[in-house]
Amino acid sequence: MKYIFFNLKTSVLALGIMCTTGCDKFKDFGDTNIDPYGSVSPINSALLTDAELLIGNILVGGTQTGVTSSLYAQQISETQYTEASLYSEPKFEYSLTYRDILANFQVIINRNTNEKTKEASLAYGSNANQIAVAKILQTYIFWQLTDCWGDVPYSQALQGSAFVTPAYDKQEEIYPKLISTLKDAVAKFDNGLVVKGDVFYNGNIAKWKKLANTLQLLISLRMIKASPAAAQAAFTQAYNHVAGYITSNGDNLVINYPGDGTYNNPWYNIYDGRTDYALSKTFSDILTNMGDSRKTVFGSSATAFPYGLKRQDAENFSSANTNYARVMAINFRQKNAPFVFVNAASSLLAVSEAAVRGWIPGATTAKDAYDNAVKASFEQWGLSLADANSLLGNAGNFASGIGGGNNIGANSFNSVTGQHASTTSFLQRIFLQRYIAHFPDGIQVWSEWRRSCDLAQPNPVTGLAGIPALVPTAFATNSSKGIPRRYVYGTNEYSTNGANVAVAAGRLSGGDVLNARIWWDK
Repeated sequence: MKYIFFNLKTSVLALGIMCTTGCDKFKDFGDTNIDPYGSVSPINSALLTDAELLIGNILVGGTQTGVTSSLYAQQISETQYTEASLYSEPKFEYSLTYRDILANFQVIINRNTNEKTKEASLAYGSNANQIAVAKILQTYIFWQLTDCWGDVPYSQALQGSAFVTPAYDKQEEIYPKLISTLKDAVAKFDNGLVVKGDVFYNGNIAKWKKLANTLQLLISLRMIKASPAAAQAAFTQAYNHVAGYITSNGDNLVINYPGDGTYNNPWYNIYDGRTDYALSKTFSDILTNMGDSRKTVFGSSATAFPYGLKRQDAENFSSANTNYARVMAINFRQKNAPFVFVNAASSLLAVSEAAVRGWIPGATTAKDAYDNAVKASFEQWGLSLADANSLLGNAGNFASGIGGGNNIGANSFNSVTGQHASTTSFLQRIFLQRYIAHFPDGIQVWSEWRRSCDLAQPNPVTGLAGIPALVPTAFATNSSKGIPRRYVYGTNEYSTNGANVAVAAGRLSGGDVLNARIWWDK
């Protein structure tokens, strides 16, 4: 894969993190730590706005983790540089995520906690509300990081000179802390001044509480195989919370980008002057077989791109099919197009799964939540209720839907020999809808696919499981020849925090490799 670097404006450096001794202050503390007090007079609202706007560009495009995760989940294909689709070993760095996002939130927390700066920080909202928003967003980001790599710097991160080389927390220790942080944040909101600079919810506390509870629902399900009792307890606590969780698209975590050339929709940046990615034939076949009209907005044309091709074959297909489907219809990747990070569909599908597992009461809860999730997904993409009901009455029916069928993804280049997305149980239907509803959030799709791999219905040819039962490319270049289960640690981590990253790598079965399983991936 050819790496693409975007114009990520780091106004945080000028507004809140830069110190008087120069712009290299970050370097004093390596890649995953910063000096939280190395600032003259931070503007909390500017820090918050900048970090919120950068989440999409860094997680989706700037670090390539979101895009590559979509490739691993076979929702998108590479059209020229196909290394990632062939599972070459990426060396992604998460230093930008710590430096430009997590650090901003930590400065906001510190300034609203420190007795010397608390009063001045009231100009940007109540201390409690600013802290709660920052902690919720930090939790969301740390969740993405640990699900991509496994063990990552957490408890010692973002503390400046106190921990110049932070230790890597075990994922099984990070997950309970994510949940406790969300609970604490919801409890700490007050009726004080509205948070300024919030481009997600404009300081709406009710929506922030729903988001926190929704994240708790999703995080708890992620750890169901590793810690089932704790997962159930965390889920039911959030589900029963008086503040509620996201059930409608009006409460989605979404940004309407200004499209000013600095803060653009991340998929606009990905396609700016390039056409490296396309809707994959694997994903397109599933939607086609189901008669799912979301296909019309998930790709720019009906010509999907075969997945996992060698470079020459990909270039040949591109040349012969110049109208191949780009990722999403063009109106969804304009400069100022909104981007959804957490949606009602995923929240409702989580409720449906919990009901099937017997965690929450109500004979009709599972079906109702499932149906409402599908309807919410169609609404999110501007499609009709009639189309949603058509799917729910046929291949996507909760009780009897057969799913996306067999022999999906097969192509003349034989890179994928045929997979299936058939569904014969409630959980399989829920997972297939989750695979669709999270698009184009690659990290979530890949994570949920990994979690689905213990379900029944293995591929009849390969024996592989998963919803859908994805087959690795025939041209895989990694040692296991299988679909990657995590990312390897970046080169910068080994050079700046070598002893601690070595400890983390040593805890992985097989070491720091793509096919090592993280804690919850059983």
